[in-house]
Parts: sequence; C-alpha cells; structure tokens
Amino acid sequence: MGVSEILIQIDREIAQLQKARALLAGGAAAAVPQKAAATPTARKPASKGKKKRHLTPEGRKRIAEAVKRRWAEQKKAAAASK
Repeated sequence: MGVSEILIQIDREIAQLQKARALLAGGAAAAVPQKAAATPTARKPASKGKKKRHLTPEGRKRIAEAVKRRWAEQKKAAAASK
C-alpha cells in the first residue's frame, strides 16, 4: 500500500466523519459533496502578505554609485581589450 493510497483512505474516513458530525449536529453541512470533503489537502493555505521593503535615499545613492563604478570598469575593460 503506497503513501498516496493511504492518503486517499484517510481522506475518505475524514469525509465520512464530517458527514456523521453534520448529521449529529443537524447542520446543512451534510449536503457537502464527498469529493469536496474528501480533499482537504488540495486547499492552499492562506498566504500571508509580505511587507514591502523600502529603500532609504542613502541606500539608493550607494547602489547608484556602485552601478556607475561597475559600468565604468566594464567600459574600461572593453576599451582595453580592443
């Protein structure tokens, strides 16, 4: 018996237990289709919003200077190789 078969069997048992609970509680959840109730693992977890990261003006300036230095080095290397 493979892992996928075990998971399918567990999902079936969960669906049966949910139906039994709904019947005992007298709720309308008993009308839930078995396919939807049998696949609780198919749902994606709620994603937490990522915080935006802000760049300070000083950090932006440092990055701009580093990029300019990099471009200058590349231009210098290209001119030397000609």
